[in-house]
Amino acid sequence: MRRLLAVNFVPSLLPVGCLWTLVRAGSYSGPSDWSEAIPSAPISWIGTLLGVVVCTCVLALLLHPFQVRAVRVLEGYWDRWPTTARLAGVLTEIQRRRREALRTRSRLVASEAAVARVSADARRRLAARPPADVLLPTALGNALRTGEITAGERYGLTTLTSWPRIYMQLSPRMTEALRSTRDALDTAVNLCWSFLAVGILSGVAVYDEPGSYWLPAGMLIAATVAYKGAVITAQTYSGLMHVVYDLHRFDLLEALHHQLPTKESEREVFEKVSDTLAGEWVVDLSYEHRRAWESRVHDADGAADAQ
Repeated sequence: MRRLLAVNFVPSLLPVGCLWTLVRAGSYSGPSDWSEAIPSAPISWIGTLLGVVVCTCVLALLLHPFQVRAVRVLEGYWDRWPTTARLAGVLTEIQRRRREALRTRSRLVASEAAVARVSADARRRLAARPPADVLLPTALGNALRTGEITAGERYGLTTLTSWPRIYMQLSPRMTEALRSTRDALDTAVNLCWSFLAVGILSGVAVYDEPGSYWLPAGMLIAATVAYKGAVITAQTYSGLMHVVYDLHRFDLLEALHHQLPTKESEREVFEKVSDTLAGEWVVDLSYEHRRAWESRVHDADGAADAQ
């Protein structure tokens, strides 16, 4: 219920309420009369609230299947269209230069405390960015990509192929932390799109009213703030992805019925598991079904039930 309200309903309510208010105020047909936007009779209030809620619910249901696409567009996956692909190239170069600037600052060595703080901050921010050869055009895309290509790779696992499997082995506390962070990310992304939509709707409505330009300007500022919040939340989510592989990578092996590796063979075993998950058959990757252990557990459960 919380996810439905925060992720779907509230962001959809913003453009619906804005459009209703602008239409009632006559903003699309002449100067805005904001007094007309407020219902005067109680029955009008009830009808207005009911209509806005129904339209909001319909819009939220229509947009729900496009949640992943809404995030990916802001990530910078724009290669499907020639115009946006060219823009992606320009923005990616900007991201690369920013990364190089951070890299330069991270290498500063000095005794002054101020310089040391600048260098430490640059190293922290650089760690939240992917390598230069896989940069995306936007800060949100780079924040998420850092987790997608480094969380499991530190141990030899391919994150994108192993993540759906390892996610099912997580502890309840870890699952709740990931779910809460993902809800916050989706909420911030949807709010960003909603504020952009409100900015466009209000900009078209008050284009001939200079005194009301603060409305679309304020919505664009709010969209920027929401986007910044999405970036910060994405960095937190990427950090949690790293924690998942730190704590649960061996749970993945047990779920797949593979033998646990030694410290020396860990990376080799996980690389073979990644090849298997990618569709390649690895001959020397042995199984450990633990039938005897499962039989003992079953007998113990049976004895407990008998008592």
